[in-house]
Amino acid sequence: MSEVERIVDQLRRAFEGPAWHGESIKELLADVTAERAAAKPFAAAHSIWELVLHIAAWEEGVRLRLAGERAELSAEEQWPLIHDTSEAAWRDTLASMERTHLGLRAAIASLDDESLSRPIVKGMSSVYGTLHGVIQHDLYHAGQIALLKKA
Repeated sequence: MSEVERIVDQLRRAFEGPAWHGESIKELLADVTAERAAAKPFAAAHSIWELVLHIAAWEEGVRLRLAGERAELSAEEQWPLIHDTSEAAWRDTLASMERTHLGLRAAIASLDDESLSRPIVKGMSSVYGTLHGVIQHDLYHAGQIALLKKA
């Protein structure tokens, strides 16, 4: 297995499992309703829904960086506002996150191992560091989602 294939596998495991640490993002979200996703059990914390949008925003940002764009996300892009908290909107959010995730995986899979050491975009970290960073980012927020589900 190439290094790129191992990275794709780790990203897939973080998103859909099986993950070594516990439940993947999809497993955590499988039983979450729109009402629960929008809830804010801790006033200063983001909701599950906000975290899902944030995960998707950064996965798309990394995909854009792999395509050569700087993709420096504004606060509004990193944390989009939620205007519709219906079940249909929640299902759309989950489907959109999955499409974004699959797009990132496809972009990574098209790389070769030699490209991992180059900067993802001039002046930024390496492709390798960025890809491991997005996996770490996903897992960090998966932990937050797990805690919010218990609140």
